[in-house]
Amino acid sequence: MRAINRLTTKQIEAVKEPGRYSDGGNLYLVITRFGTRQWIFRYRWQGREKEVGLGSAATGRVSLAGARKAAQSARDAMAAGNDPQILKNEAKRSTNMRRTFGQVVDEYLATMEKGWKNKKHGKQWRYSLEKLAAPLASKPVHTIEVTDVLSVLRPHWERVPETGRRLRGRIESVLSFATSHKYRVGENPARWKDNLKGLLPKHKRGSRGHHAALPYDKMPEFMTELRKRQVDNDTLAGYALELTILTALRTSEVLQGKYPEFDLSKSLWTVPAERMKMGEEHRVPLSPRSVEIIRKLMQTRWGDYLFPGNEINKHLSDMSMLMLLRRMGYKNITVHGFRSTFRDWAGETTSFPFEVCERALAHKTEDETQRAYARGDLLAKRTKLMNAWANFIEPKAGSNVIALAQGAKQC
Repeated sequence: MRAINRLTTKQIEAVKEPGRYSDGGNLYLVITRFGTRQWIFRYRWQGREKEVGLGSAATGRVSLAGARKAAQSARDAMAAGNDPQILKNEAKRSTNMRRTFGQVVDEYLATMEKGWKNKKHGKQWRYSLEKLAAPLASKPVHTIEVTDVLSVLRPHWERVPETGRRLRGRIESVLSFATSHKYRVGENPARWKDNLKGLLPKHKRGSRGHHAALPYDKMPEFMTELRKRQVDNDTLAGYALELTILTALRTSEVLQGKYPEFDLSKSLWTVPAERMKMGEEHRVPLSPRSVEIIRKLMQTRWGDYLFPGNEINKHLSDMSMLMLLRRMGYKNITVHGFRSTFRDWAGETTSFPFEVCERALAHKTEDETQRAYARGDLLAKRTKLMNAWANFIEPKAGSNVIALAQGAKQC
């Protein structure tokens, strides 16, 4: 065996050229042409040349002394009749198998959150995986079985179907991530097909649980109550809820709205693609009442957000409108449910075409081929639709309903 401890710390810090630099005793510093620095142990085992990595030699990682200690351990393993590479793989596998579900959740979210288009999406995943799936957090991920998943899903599955479905899918994603990283082996216990499908009751088609909606014929009465709230003590949240209803947008799309997105001279709101669920820019025609609300907010503008929070660089809380509904005594409906109310009204009382109503909700209705030809966004027709909706929900505007519904046939 060659002499050992040939290198010095200064030499290691000074050398820049790609190549292998021997410290003796089968220990090498390897510098690649990309500038990465790695410690390796090269050896012959059962007639084959092999090598095993001992860690990064970059500043602050594995020091020269640490690399020499690891190399000595490898030599001792060989002297005892063991392959250093096999021992390292077994140690890594043992460490991986000790990872808990909670640790894998953190790793999964750190990896995936970078690709999600808004922070709210990440918060929703973290909440469901850390709070709703809390019983799994401390369990070694390789020990999780179907019974463990069922114990987490059952409290939500029938009571709030949408929550149950999303929670199951998120647990499945985390466990798939664990399998791909060799933290566990075997079938995914959160898989639906040929697994949980036979153990949990099937949800009724279209069941949404927490998106309960107000019947559309109750809207004028509801708007009367909401307008009163805007005057009394819920001004900002009240305006936010009314604008959300008038535009049929989602909560985040409204609350994250900024003043530069509005062109009131054209009665138009352009929501950028990164804030839309479908990832496409959405032009929203504004009814006269919507423009009136926005102009009122402009008079007390504070920062860029249309609905500012307590700090200038933050918007109003995502829970603000839901809490307003609760204060008004509406405990069984949600903000998102008003999109269903709008869609029911449009489908049952007007003759606006299906694609116009769906575009108003920023839903994709065509396949890829159809979208290639349907380049427009039906803005003119959607303007008539949203004005009809605004008139319908206006307090004490019931006398206009029939005329507006008939007028829709002109599209």
